[in-house]
Amino acid sequence: MSGNEIVTDVVVIGAGPCGLFAAFELGLLDLKCHFIDILDRPGGQCAELYPEKPIYDIPGFPMITGQGLTENLMAQIAPFAPEFHFNRMVNSITKQDDGSFVLVTDADEVFHAKVVVIAAGGGSFQPKRPPVDGIEQYENKSVFYSVRKMDDFRDQDVVIVGGGDSALDWTLNLQPIVRSLTLVHRRDAFKAAPASVNKMKELVMEGKINFLLGQIAKLDGENGQINHVHLTTDAGDLSVPATRLLPFFGLTMKLGPVADWGLELNDNLIVVDTEKFETSVPGVFAIGDINTYPGKLKLILSGFHEAALMAQRAKKIISPDERVVFQYTTSSTKLQKKLGVA
Repeated sequence: MSGNEIVTDVVVIGAGPCGLFAAFELGLLDLKCHFIDILDRPGGQCAELYPEKPIYDIPGFPMITGQGLTENLMAQIAPFAPEFHFNRMVNSITKQDDGSFVLVTDADEVFHAKVVVIAAGGGSFQPKRPPVDGIEQYENKSVFYSVRKMDDFRDQDVVIVGGGDSALDWTLNLQPIVRSLTLVHRRDAFKAAPASVNKMKELVMEGKINFLLGQIAKLDGENGQINHVHLTTDAGDLSVPATRLLPFFGLTMKLGPVADWGLELNDNLIVVDTEKFETSVPGVFAIGDINTYPGKLKLILSGFHEAALMAQRAKKIISPDERVVFQYTTSSTKLQKKLGVA
């Protein structure tokens, strides 16, 4: 088996709150899981769309932010050491003759798992493409919507477009290794952490990066490789030498490849039963906002309940000969040892 192949009990697609809690329920049953998520961090919609927005309906928390909930869930599942694969999308799921699954990502990783859990919220987040003619020919060659390997940007002339956390974070992270870096934003106001904005402005003052007010007009290049980014600015048109372009124009929700996995769908949602939250394909489960069943409520707490029942069924699939005794974390010394609190 090559280094690009990973064997695990469960692959969880989507690292939002419901997916993260699934790792806890699976961990209590001694099941190892790997996460695949298109975003560059855990938390799904909570962390990406409203990290500082208060949530009022999580049991036990009169109020908690999306980022706070994510951090608490990450701490809760830490004893089980789940592994995360960010900036990835699952392109295909193939069921094997023995009932297990092979999943292939757009990074050419191959996962072998006995159970698949889809916890992808409303679908996968897809980057919004800038309205630039012909940009498709450069995508994944010299135009990228995320950074998978920083080394791909080493000694390159990089243009980053955007004013949010992703644009500012990668401006600061890439600056030390690139040949040149230009940050472009349509206005001199940012939706990013103030500390990041201040650090960026310091680098501009020191002459280590350039900041331009403007928007992308067109790209020059050939054979998938850009060489210049043309900008429209208040001062007129500008041409900036560039070998890499990172546009951060936000994200949109799409069902994505899930639609092609042969699962029964109803109005772009995955149909599941309410006993174990299994899909029409045995061994594939769907929890959280991406599933549908009679009486479904799109609440995080509903997804937590779905994760608990899913995990019980997953254990029976993975360890059919093992007798599982239901236990409570409050009274089971065995479970408390797994959690490191005994």
